[in-house]
Amino acid sequence: MVRVRGRRRRGRKQRRIKKGQTQFKIPILIEDWNFEFTKFPLFNFLKRDKEKTKEGLTKTRESFKTKIQNLIWLDNDITPEFWTGLEDTLVEADLGGEVTMEVVDNLRARADLERIVSPKKAEGILKEELIKVLNDALPPSPNGRGAGGEGSKPHVILMVGVNGAGKTTSIGKLAHYLRQQNKRVVLAAADTFRAAAIEQLQIWGERVKVNVVAHQQGADPGAVAFDAYQSAKANNADVLIVDTAGRLQSKTNLMKELEKISRVLQKSDPTAPHETLLVLDAVTGQNGLNQAREFKKTVPLTGILLAKLDGTAKGGIVFAIAKELKLPIKYIGTGEKIDDFAEFDAKEFVEDLFEG
Repeated sequence: MVRVRGRRRRGRKQRRIKKGQTQFKIPILIEDWNFEFTKFPLFNFLKRDKEKTKEGLTKTRESFKTKIQNLIWLDNDITPEFWTGLEDTLVEADLGGEVTMEVVDNLRARADLERIVSPKKAEGILKEELIKVLNDALPPSPNGRGAGGEGSKPHVILMVGVNGAGKTTSIGKLAHYLRQQNKRVVLAAADTFRAAAIEQLQIWGERVKVNVVAHQQGADPGAVAFDAYQSAKANNADVLIVDTAGRLQSKTNLMKELEKISRVLQKSDPTAPHETLLVLDAVTGQNGLNQAREFKKTVPLTGILLAKLDGTAKGGIVFAIAKELKLPIKYIGTGEKIDDFAEFDAKEFVEDLFEG
């Protein structure tokens, strides 16, 4: 911790902050008031998120980059074989046919327009086109606040997803991620149907040191959500994360249940829930896209939390999700450890695909 106090003095003062083996020189402007500078969470999290994204993409990158390098370095000129090989590489990475054709067609058009004949120069345009696919899924007018951001407190996140997708683990990791940013978090165990769901969430609550509001198994999920909101409000929590039952067998019952939870929350805050995130298992690839299609038919989703990204060589599914469903990827799970979790950044994701 660094503590700098100034009294009626002006000037610039420097302190060194150590993070690992790196030192940052932080200039502090001393004004006519006492100033306390305690920590630099933004710097830490930007660096950590970038590292976690890179780690999580290891399998996808190894497969993708090898093939891209072969296309770029083995040919001095762009040939018909280059375009065919590029299409095959993108499809094998699970981008899907629609995204692949759009990216390749746009790349061809720009290469002709800009008179690019070198595959190496085309690589930069390919990155831009891939980033564009992800950015086009962002809402035109975002809420103006992310989890724990500006707005009425608590910020309510409804979590949905099929059983086995990693929903409970993702909720625990998200809670930990927010706690590391000094956010107060409350969890609502509103999945009262699945055996052991409540107990698993309570274990995560103890692990990440956040309160879990729970009733007995089979209780009304709406009642759990209501009590959790009141607890979060009373304790001045920044974020309330609501777990829900994960099943697709009965779309009607699922929709009614989520609508009921939303109505209950809206009695306390008319704008809640502020986010509805679908947890998808990246390992399932195109099957995950099918799940997203089904959920979107019945649930007003606002984004995707992509779990287990480290376990697949087909991380390109994020492009198919963004293109077809117009849903932004909000967070990614990048490993088994509690802090293997990061906010999704389109540019970093694409850049990491091409890094060695």
